[in-house]
Amino acid sequence: MRIEKCYFCSSPCYPGHGIMFVRNDSKAFRFCRSKCHRNFNKKRNPRKVAWTKAYRKTRGKELAVDSTFEFEKRRNRPVKYDRDLMGKTIMAMQRVQSIKERREERFHANRMKDAKAEKVSQARVEIEKHAELLAPAVAKREEVMQNVLDSARERIATRRVAKEKVTTRGSRGEKMED
Repeated sequence: MRIEKCYFCSSPCYPGHGIMFVRNDSKAFRFCRSKCHRNFNKKRNPRKVAWTKAYRKTRGKELAVDSTFEFEKRRNRPVKYDRDLMGKTIMAMQRVQSIKERREERFHANRMKDAKAEKVSQARVEIEKHAELLAPAVAKREEVMQNVLDSARERIATRRVAKEKVTTRGSRGEKMED
C-alpha cells in the first residue's frame, strides 16, 4: 500500500481515492479530488493557485528547503522484510516527523514575529487617528491616548509573565524527561 501525492495540490492520495490520469506519453498524474483534476485540465499553474502547497512554498509561507524532505523521497528498490529493520525504520520516521514539526513551528513563529509587529503598529496608528471614538466623554486626546497605552502596556506585561511561567514550567518538564 503506497500513499501517493496529488500532482496539483501535493496532498496525500490514499489507495482507492482520487483520480489517475495517464497522458498519451504514459506519464501518470494522480489527483486527490475532482477539484485538482479540473484545475489541471484548465491548465492552471499550481504555483499561482492560493490553496496549493506549491503556492505556499513559492510565497514563503511554508518551509521550502529542509533536510527532513530527503526522507520523503520515493524509493523503488524492494527490500527484503526484516523485523528489526522495520522497527528501526518506524522509529526513525517518528523522529524525523517530530524534528520536522518543530522546525515548521519555529519557521512559522519567525514569520509571524514580523507580522505581529506590523499589526501592532497599524493598530497604534488607528488608535491615534480615532481616539475620540474610543472615549467620546473625554475631550482631551492626550489623556485618552495615555490611558489606552497604559492599559496596553499592562496587558503586555501580564502576557509576558504568563509566557515566562509557561516556559519555565515547560523547561522543568523537559529536564525531568532527560
